[in-house]
Amino acid sequence: MTMLISFQNKLVPVYFSTDSKQPVQKTMKLLSNTLEIKIQNGKRALKKCLNSLISIEIEGSEAILHSKSENDTLALSLY
Repeated sequence: MTMLISFQNKLVPVYFSTDSKQPVQKTMKLLSNTLEIKIQNGKRALKKCLNSLISIEIEGSEAILHSKSENDTLALSLY
Protein backbone atom coordinates (compact mmCIF):
# COMPACT_ATOMS: atom_id res chain seq x y z
CA MET A 1 0.00 0.00 0.00
CA THR A 2 1.23 3.50 -0.77
CA MET A 3 0.27 6.80 0.83
CA LEU A 4 1.65 10.32 0.55
CA ILE A 5 2.61 12.54 3.46
CA SER A 6 3.52 16.18 3.38
CA PHE A 7 6.97 16.82 4.83
CA GLN A 8 8.92 20.07 4.46
CA ASN A 9 6.51 21.38 1.82
CA LYS A 10 6.84 18.33 -0.45
CA LEU A 11 4.90 15.12 -0.86
CA VAL A 12 6.81 11.98 0.13
CA PRO A 13 5.51 8.50 -0.73
CA VAL A 14 5.25 6.04 2.16
CA TYR A 15 5.24 2.34 1.31
CA PHE A 16 4.03 -0.31 3.76
CA SER A 17 2.34 -3.67 3.78
CA THR A 18 -1.20 -4.15 4.98
CA ASP A 19 0.02 -6.98 7.24
CA SER A 20 0.90 -4.50 9.97
CA LYS A 21 -0.86 -4.98 13.30
CA GLN A 22 -1.10 -1.22 13.87
CA PRO A 23 -3.88 0.80 12.19
CA VAL A 24 -2.69 2.76 9.14
CA GLN A 25 -3.78 6.16 10.49
CA LYS A 26 -1.98 5.60 13.79
CA THR A 27 1.22 4.60 11.98
CA MET A 28 1.06 7.63 9.66
CA LYS A 29 0.46 10.02 12.57
CA LEU A 30 3.33 8.48 14.50
CA LEU A 31 5.60 8.74 11.46
CA SER A 32 4.71 12.40 10.86
CA ASN A 33 5.29 13.33 14.50
CA THR A 34 8.60 11.46 14.62
CA LEU A 35 9.87 13.15 11.44
CA GLU A 36 8.97 16.62 12.73
CA ILE A 37 10.77 15.98 16.01
CA LYS A 38 13.84 14.59 14.26
CA ILE A 39 14.15 17.48 11.80
CA GLN A 40 14.22 19.87 14.79
CA ASN A 41 16.32 17.88 17.27
CA GLY A 42 18.11 15.21 15.23
CA LYS A 43 21.81 14.84 14.61
CA ARG A 44 23.48 16.15 11.45
CA ALA A 45 23.39 12.80 9.58
CA LEU A 46 19.67 12.43 10.22
CA LYS A 47 18.93 16.01 9.15
CA LYS A 48 20.95 15.45 5.96
CA CYS A 49 18.84 12.39 5.16
CA LEU A 50 15.57 14.22 5.90
CA ASN A 51 16.55 17.18 3.73
CA SER A 52 16.98 14.91 0.69
CA LEU A 53 14.16 12.46 1.53
CA ILE A 54 12.54 10.81 -1.52
CA SER A 55 10.53 7.95 0.02
CA ILE A 56 9.81 6.04 3.21
CA GLU A 57 9.30 2.31 3.64
CA ILE A 58 7.62 0.99 6.79
CA GLU A 59 8.79 -2.46 7.88
CA GLY A 60 7.29 -3.56 11.17
CA SER A 61 8.19 -0.88 13.72
CA GLU A 62 10.92 0.74 11.60
CA ALA A 63 10.79 3.39 8.94
CA ILE A 64 13.48 3.13 6.26
CA LEU A 65 14.18 6.68 5.07
CA HIS A 66 15.40 6.69 1.46
CA SER A 67 17.26 9.80 0.33
CA LYS A 68 18.70 11.00 -2.97
CA SER A 69 22.12 9.71 -1.98
CA GLU A 70 22.17 6.01 -1.18
CA ASN A 71 24.78 6.69 1.52
CA ASP A 72 22.32 8.86 3.46
CA THR A 73 19.57 6.21 3.73
CA LEU A 74 18.70 5.50 7.38
CA ALA A 75 16.40 3.34 9.51
CA LEU A 76 14.33 5.04 12.19
CA SER A 77 12.44 3.28 14.98
CA LEU A 78 8.82 4.41 15.31
CA TYR A 79 8.01 2.79 18.65
